[in-house]
Amino acid sequence: MRETFVNGHAPVAEGPVGAYRPGAAEDPVGAEGPGAAEDEPVRPDWRPVLARSVVLRHDRVRGGDLLLLPERVVVLRGAAASILALCDGERDVAGIVAELERRHPGAPVGAEVPVFLGRLRAQRWLR
Repeated sequence: MRETFVNGHAPVAEGPVGAYRPGAAEDPVGAEGPGAAEDEPVRPDWRPVLARSVVLRHDRVRGGDLLLLPERVVVLRGAAASILALCDGERDVAGIVAELERRHPGAPVGAEVPVFLGRLRAQRWLR
């Protein structure tokens, strides 16, 4: 059985405005942004960083991580926060994937993380 890293564990986000899960049939958040309905490939040399209006925070009350956006809070699950914590503008996508493969051997990081990052870029949560 293949271990899933992003999609199988639904790690991404669920917020009060709508649910956002990679691979889900319905993606109300994805329907908002231009080009957000499609998975956009990301280049391995892209150095993702959170958009200026987006903040990654740990919520001690919920025991989870959040993305704070203007007029929206997105609850992160699973590996999403650890992926976003690596998006510091210093590491490129290839470096992020390499680091996650080191931390999670056997997980399909190389296939799922670039798609995940592309979806967040389409939402304009990453630049």
